[in-house]
Amino acid sequence: MSENPQTVPHQDAAPLTFSFLTLFPELLAPFADEAIVGKARGRGLVDVNLVNLRDFAGNRHQKVDDTPYGGGAGMVIRVDVAERALASLPAADEVILFSPAGERFTQAVAEDLATRRHLVFLCGRYEGFDARTEGLVTRELSIGDFVMMGGEAAAACVLEAVARLVPGVIGDPQSHQADSFSSGLLDYPEFTRPPEWQGHSVPDVLRGGNHGAVATWRREQALARTLARRPDLLRSAPLTPADTATLSSLGATPEQLSDWGAPPDPPPRRQKRRRTPPSVPDASDT
Repeated sequence: MSENPQTVPHQDAAPLTFSFLTLFPELLAPFADEAIVGKARGRGLVDVNLVNLRDFAGNRHQKVDDTPYGGGAGMVIRVDVAERALASLPAADEVILFSPAGERFTQAVAEDLATRRHLVFLCGRYEGFDARTEGLVTRELSIGDFVMMGGEAAAACVLEAVARLVPGVIGDPQSHQADSFSSGLLDYPEFTRPPEWQGHSVPDVLRGGNHGAVATWRREQALARTLARRPDLLRSAPLTPADTATLSSLGATPEQLSDWGAPPDPPPRRQKRRRTPPSVPDASDT
């Protein structure tokens, strides 16, 4: 998968390489070949290497799993298979195992991984990997508290979340900074044509051309959405005094603001006293 005849080497830095060790590389191939990730590969910004664990089975039947010691349902992927597959790869900055016991994958983790040059991911199936595989990895990740049939879907999520942060992958390098979670808040609502649709109008502020007013409106909308849908995010969001005033107007209590570490409201602006111009004596008085 790493060989792409259309790849043009990136001029500034080596691509960020994602190596996925999986029993089903065909599940990840579309995510590597299409859309933004595919274009980024073509430009030499990222590379995706799909490694079939069966190639390292060590037997003619390409059997990679076995029954668990102690009994129980399901099959377990052998640690020696994982070790041989990892040994076939160049040195990696991180070797990551998808696991329900792993660290929660967040935007902050994605931003951290985007600074690396080679990431290796172990995608389990069946009952997962032999527990001794944990000694071969540097990190364990989970994308949520639910059970899937394998790690490939989680790998696709991580690929898209991390690859889009690589410089040059997205046209506007500032665009991802306003996305949900990147700013610490949920994203503000977006609108496009038509301006009127089934009785719903695009807000006037977005059509008025006042960029300052648009920025203020977007920040207020992001705060309102976060307060209504994910107030837990406000505990770690970088709030400003103006945000505190907005949240108070939206119904946040003093107790909540204190819990979120919100700074005090900005002091009210003092109105300047208008100076009364000196009276001009009437000509008749002189």
